[in-house]
Amino acid sequence: MSRPSLPDRLVKLRAQLQALPIQPPPAPWVHKATFAIGGLIGVGYAEDSDLLLVHSSQGRGVFDCLAGTKIARDYDDENDTFDEIHLTAEGIGPLEGQTIRMAGLYGGGLTKVSFDGWHLLDMTLDWPDRSVFLELPFKSIYEGVENCTKLEDDGACELRTYGFSQTGKSFVIALSCQVAIFSRGLIG
Repeated sequence: MSRPSLPDRLVKLRAQLQALPIQPPPAPWVHKATFAIGGLIGVGYAEDSDLLLVHSSQGRGVFDCLAGTKIARDYDDENDTFDEIHLTAEGIGPLEGQTIRMAGLYGGGLTKVSFDGWHLLDMTLDWPDRSVFLELPFKSIYEGVENCTKLEDDGACELRTYGFSQTGKSFVIALSCQVAIFSRGLIG
């Protein structure tokens, strides 16, 4: 059985998207930092916050996504509180005593749209690699590639999850080997 062919406009769009280089996001977004994380399992934002809990095979960390800094770290495997069924983990440091909803290897998801219309999406343009794009507010990648910026290709490190905080002031792209943090200043 043969595979159905894509319409010409989608073939053209795919080629245009593949040709896009990875670039910094447009204003007001700024790439704050990328942290190497061995064996990243999942990430989750604290409710109504830009504090991100990162869970990996080597422990937990908390990152301030507005500043792009690591603010807490726990290397103790004995205190592993990740629940792969309920997709939650217990916070550490400033998130101590909080149960954080997680997204990543075992499922779940982060918010893909900000309150003011920015949108994150991923596409598999050259299987099995996935690319993450940021679309301009209330614009679509399908209306033209000028409406998006390619932020990441997963390649050697598998894409785990990506998304905005509930505040809409930051977003992350989490791969199996790293987490990239983006934020903005004033909300316009």
